[in-house]
Amino acid sequence: MRWIDAYFYRPNLWQKALSIAFLPISLLYAMLSLVRRKCARYHNFHIPIISVGNLIVGGSGKTPFIIESARHFERVCVVSRGYKRASKGLVVVSEWGKILCSQAQAGDEPYLLARELKNASVIVSKNRAQAIQKAKEMGAKIVFLDDGFRFNYAKFNILLFPLLKPYFPLCLPSGMYREIPSAYKEADLLVYEGRDYRREVNIESPTPRMLLLTAIANPARLDEFLPPVVGKITLQDHAQFDKTFLQNMIEKYNATSLLVTSKDEVKLLDSGFRLSVMRLNLKLEEHILESIKAYIHNFKA
Repeated sequence: MRWIDAYFYRPNLWQKALSIAFLPISLLYAMLSLVRRKCARYHNFHIPIISVGNLIVGGSGKTPFIIESARHFERVCVVSRGYKRASKGLVVVSEWGKILCSQAQAGDEPYLLARELKNASVIVSKNRAQAIQKAKEMGAKIVFLDDGFRFNYAKFNILLFPLLKPYFPLCLPSGMYREIPSAYKEADLLVYEGRDYRREVNIESPTPRMLLLTAIANPARLDEFLPPVVGKITLQDHAQFDKTFLQNMIEKYNATSLLVTSKDEVKLLDSGFRLSVMRLNLKLEEHILESIKAYIHNFKA
């Protein structure tokens, strides 16, 4: 387990002491986050907006949740920030299934969304309001807003509650929360991993000596799904891959393929490396989709 993951999930005595030392900063962070969210200007875009978010830093399954839920609707546009992308401003990643930019310009998760949602559109922009207006101009009838809990919009708030909880229920930097944990009560729909949704992983194109390569948050969550591997390369979330480094690692471990997630795969499509892919599917309980459908139906009515 990486140091940062141990600090948040399984801290040793020294790491616990460090968390306590950061407590004044953590309290200030929590207060500022609350004030920013509560005092933000309210906006009604007059279109059904389904916000899929979480309260912790890092992955809790937002992207696969959006893929699995958004595929059930027509004229959907997904709006995301596009974290760690090479582009600036508003970028239309895909328009009704046609991909219009590179993975680097889109960011790894929006590009994955564009590949998986064949009949949807995907827009990235730091200015979410501008992106939602653009979605309406493109003819969207429903917007899925990635990580939109903090925005004071007229929307249906879905919060994912991960199976693996941080050690301290505190905000950054003492804990892993971006909002005070009591904010879970503000969700229109609180979705629990393991009860309301579960992950299923299939290995596509396995080989005898696979080398795990991943740049996702908290890579330890992959462990329960991992087949035998010859080694593990875990990088910072959203990190780009250096081909020379990877070639050296393949030779070092005498690997026959790189084992990657779908999120990592999009950055290696033209790399020339042989890839084995951990295909993640989220299985949603029926009541989740029914709740989203009810919101959309009532909004239109």
